Amino acid sequence: MSFPAKARQEYDTDRSKQTRRKFPTSNTYVLLLQARAFLEAAEDVDLDAETAEDLIQSFPSDPTAEYPWSDDDDDDDYDESTYTLYETEEQGQQIWTPQEIKEMMHHLKERGMASWISQYVVTRNYPIPELLRAFGIKLCEGLQAKKPTTLLYFLKVALSKVLRARDKLTPYNTISDAVNLIRSSRRILILTGAGISVSCGIPDFRSPDGIYASLKNRGQYDLVDPQEMFDIHYFRKNPAVFYSFASQMYPSNFVPSPCHRFIKLIEDKGQLLRNYTQNIDTLETLAGVQRVLQCHGSFATASCLQCRRRVPGFEIEADIMNQRVALCTMCTPAIPTPKKKKGKKKAKGEWDSDDEDESDDPPFTPGIMKPDITFFGEKLTDEFDNALAEDREHVDLLLIIGTSLKVSPVAEILSHLPHSVPQILINKTPIRHINPDIVLLGNADDIVQYLCDALGWELPPPLVLADASLKSNEEPHNIDETSDFNSNSKICEPERVGDSHVWLFEGAEGGRWLEELKRELAAQTTPSLAPLKVDSGPITRLPSPMPATASDSTSRKREFDDMNGEQRVSKKPKS
Repeated sequence: MSFPAKARQEYDTDRSKQTRRKFPTSNTYVLLLQARAFLEAAEDVDLDAETAEDLIQSFPSDPTAEYPWSDDDDDDDYDESTYTLYETEEQGQQIWTPQEIKEMMHHLKERGMASWISQYVVTRNYPIPELLRAFGIKLCEGLQAKKPTTLLYFLKVALSKVLRARDKLTPYNTISDAVNLIRSSRRILILTGAGISVSCGIPDFRSPDGIYASLKNRGQYDLVDPQEMFDIHYFRKNPAVFYSFASQMYPSNFVPSPCHRFIKLIEDKGQLLRNYTQNIDTLETLAGVQRVLQCHGSFATASCLQCRRRVPGFEIEADIMNQRVALCTMCTPAIPTPKKKKGKKKAKGEWDSDDEDESDDPPFTPGIMKPDITFFGEKLTDEFDNALAEDREHVDLLLIIGTSLKVSPVAEILSHLPHSVPQILINKTPIRHINPDIVLLGNADDIVQYLCDALGWELPPPLVLADASLKSNEEPHNIDETSDFNSNSKICEPERVGDSHVWLFEGAEGGRWLEELKRELAAQTTPSLAPLKVDSGPITRLPSPMPATASDSTSRKREFDDMNGEQRVSKKPKS
């Protein structure tokens, strides 16, 4: 994890030399840049207000003070702030031996951040500045004197960076490998998102025709960001936005997709450890899945924001389907509509101002009913943390289906799992900030049916199961027996990208990521621009959306760019 001397020379540019001349006190220079780097890391690691304030106090209070960076710095250039965090390889090995560092990294990757901190900070009581040296980070004296909570934040930044840079497991590359993994695994953890419900008629959130795009195109609500529809603070002020779209996501009129039934099939075979779903449509439950954790809540129940009274979801179903804000019957009992009073005419064209029809009442009463969905700004239940802590000790395969992994903390599940656990991605588009072992791009329903055919499995029929918490008098509208995947329809054979771990099914949208991968593979196979061949041979090391740790300066620069550039996780408020 140390920063090589060659890279230090490479990025010691004329601009940085000129900057240093403005700051003759090297300690001040390094302090400002390191503090800035740690503040920027808040994009990836939670930063509480107290720690942020402690860091901000590192900066001069004088508004005219000069800083060792400029606002117009080119984002494509190497970040000088990150540069100052890392030391040369020789310096980094002065405290820890290579074997000690290897043991630290293995513990972190296999046991996770919480276990690592417990072992090295709590049990062994190593000073955090010394532990950071194992990751190539040498804190300046000013930051070493910060509060213990701030020092712990520094350590979490270093640990998180290692956990995100997972190496691909090279033995797994082909669809046959994926089939064998699914067949032989006994504790499969499945992480799902909106992509598995799109074929049911429920729109996703981030596609060009998804919910957020639709809200933006309508332009009828004063939304800075369409995601405010799921922001708890905005909901309290204007719940009408959410209720105008809730009917499109409500599960009463939909039946589970082949993906939902695939999860049920794995559970029926006794191989499902747990399904972590980000969806709020409860279609996993309708498919009969028992071991499911609805990370962001669901429509199954609803609660009053004022009195916290909880009711079954079907009690507000009529309001949802009629795009009407649901109100608590306890906090807002039915009140007869008052008759309008006509003002007394005082003279021609004049009215008594004491009897005007206008009202100063707020547009919504305090007793607003909210489906028990976790909005941005709300914390996930303890059930999520407890389940993840338990499951990471047992999981032997991870399937990621139909999600872009953009919303935290569900997006962070991968960094909590042992790096030795194989990962298979099934999605329409690639995910740049993770490094799965096998990538199957295309329509998720087609892919799971293809896998079932290869496994010799048959999906359960698309039946609507009874659910006491949800009911509707309407008939499900997305049943199409002619297109059911249990029919005789043939799934097209997928195309392999070179001899990589990436396979393209119908509906795949690889975009620039796919083009970059093809160019890298072509450069690896031959110096000439020969066309890529479809081959099933194994490879030793594959290009990945996030490169693994490397000792050369080019890989190090790319690794840091990933943390500060377009490949970084789009972190959202906790939901």
